[in-house]
Amino acid sequence: MSQVYNFSAGPAMLPVQVMKQMKEELLEYGNAKASVMEISHRGADFMAMAEKSERDLRDLMNIPDNYKVLFMQGGASAQFSMVPINLLRGKTTANYAHTGHWSKKAIAEAQRYCDVNICVDSSHNKYTDIADFKDWHINEKGAFLHYTPNETIAGLEFDYIPETEQPLVADMSSTILSREIDVSKYGVIYAGAQKNIGIAGLTIVIVREDLVGNVAAHQPILFDYATQINNDSMYNTPSTYPWYVAGRVFEWLKEQGGLSVMAKINEHKAKTLYAAIDGSDFYSNPVVERYRSWMNVPFLLANEDLNGLFLEQAAERDLITLKGHRSVGGMRASIYNAMPQEGIDTLVGFMQDFEKENG
Repeated sequence: MSQVYNFSAGPAMLPVQVMKQMKEELLEYGNAKASVMEISHRGADFMAMAEKSERDLRDLMNIPDNYKVLFMQGGASAQFSMVPINLLRGKTTANYAHTGHWSKKAIAEAQRYCDVNICVDSSHNKYTDIADFKDWHINEKGAFLHYTPNETIAGLEFDYIPETEQPLVADMSSTILSREIDVSKYGVIYAGAQKNIGIAGLTIVIVREDLVGNVAAHQPILFDYATQINNDSMYNTPSTYPWYVAGRVFEWLKEQGGLSVMAKINEHKAKTLYAAIDGSDFYSNPVVERYRSWMNVPFLLANEDLNGLFLEQAAERDLITLKGHRSVGGMRASIYNAMPQEGIDTLVGFMQDFEKENG
């Protein structure tokens, strides 16, 4: 099998080492005499794996003891509902930053539960810039402040953490585990697994204990964080195989040296690709430089008529899933943790060759 570099925004590529482990353990997990997909989530083998995966994640992210870690279903999109259900706590207003496609979806869902105060809005600049925090219009009576640190479609990423007395909520689906963060600055962190954690079907939620226990009335019992905490994320059968894969990815990250090492690797990958874009009149990136994403790099060709040829020839070089989102156009390279520097170098080499032939 040839080395393919998959630039998909999600589900995204996995570390090769993890893929090999998945293959080796697919039919028989440890001493279970069956696949991890077949054994009971209440059995000793699975419970041991689940407990270790949480320990490894806590170690990687230095999660304080007063935070609970949940391994849930429903994707990040389910959290668009669960956050207001759990965090409004009798209040009628919440603050939301509107900086892209996913924050817009979170806002639309929150409006079903409360009045949403949009404290900053990047839609007017087509999600290419973010206002300084001092210029945000925050409702001081809000129950919490929600933002999306990285927008995968526009490639727009915060370079600061909003400072607020209200619980800070972050959809970190596309940035979690890509660098170190101070978990204590947040009330809730949630992330779909299919970018930096593992495969689709699992959602990680990290919630501060004092925010649990005052859920809105008449809501599904599964949407109560307390239900999940009191049952170790197993009130109903969890997504067992995605949970197992996440555990293998956590182990791989620790073997790489942890998140401080991953941050240096990810920063270098992004700088390499942006340098190639900025050093050319043939390619361009519309995002203000300070807010350019490390994880998702959209770029446009000067001649849009060449988009199809670019994708076709890129695939011939084993560079796949580079087509940009329809709302942005052009190309998008998603370069999560599993993408090696060699993949970036190969892409840059192809981009330079393509420009020489078509520029």
